[in-house]
Amino acid sequence: MGRMTKPPVCDYEGSDYQDSFWGGGMRDYEDRAEAIALKRLLPKSGKLLLELGAGAGRNTPRYTGFERIVLLDFSRTQLQQAQSRLGRSPKYTYVAADIYRLPFVDGLFDAATMIRTLHHMADAPLALRQVRDVMQPGGTFILEYANKHNLKAMLRYALKSQTWSPNSLKPVEFEELNFDFHPRSVRSWLAACDFKLQRQLTVSHFRMGALKKLFPPSFLATIDGLASLTGEWWQLSPSVFTRSQAGANGQTATAGAFFKCPACKNTNLLEQTDHLACPGCGSKWAVRDGIYDFKEAI
Repeated sequence: MGRMTKPPVCDYEGSDYQDSFWGGGMRDYEDRAEAIALKRLLPKSGKLLLELGAGAGRNTPRYTGFERIVLLDFSRTQLQQAQSRLGRSPKYTYVAADIYRLPFVDGLFDAATMIRTLHHMADAPLALRQVRDVMQPGGTFILEYANKHNLKAMLRYALKSQTWSPNSLKPVEFEELNFDFHPRSVRSWLAACDFKLQRQLTVSHFRMGALKKLFPPSFLATIDGLASLTGEWWQLSPSVFTRSQAGANGQTATAGAFFKCPACKNTNLLEQTDHLACPGCGSKWAVRDGIYDFKEAI
């Protein structure tokens, strides 16, 4: 996957994604299946977790073992919805920022999650590299990705109802800024970014409208939880969850260090009443209604 100087970013600004996609009960099965996968992969406890692509905070309550959670999303409105749901608590820090330019000092987080987010990354290896930079050595990274090498895609390709091959290692962009990835490619990117793969779970095996009408979500999720254990041997479901450990390279952030300027990477930002000021390049980053806004300087 070639490097881009400025990868395009998928922006859910102003979207009602939480209600339109997850509301109405039609995706209760997928939500429950993902909850099972997260429970299996998450550490029992931790200090500071970075939730990349947090959206409206659907998964945030599931990270119960962590003392603090940073919810990061490119959309301010998604973070506002998360804030309305979770409240303004010292446990939660809300950050609007670009994953390709994370505004955190290196080695800050002991864990990170990226669920239903990588499929919006036009340069997935670059995004994963940024994640690794802000993680402590030995930290836990839970990644979910959309799998192009799934049974449905294989069948459609065999019947010539789709043009792209599920066997190709190249990502497929089936809609603008919506990508499916081959498991082998994702594993190679993780390894190149100094992540050691520990576990793989296949998820959402029964993501078919007919099945969801026939069976209750709890039943499908339970069966899916059993099927997901085959992920160590093969990955044939539309969604794959992985748990990796950051390697021994890098550093752990010093006590008190947190934000850095995404423009010049200065780590000594000055906190003012309504913004963070960078003494290095002069950029000012707004703090509005409890949300740190690094989308663009003011």
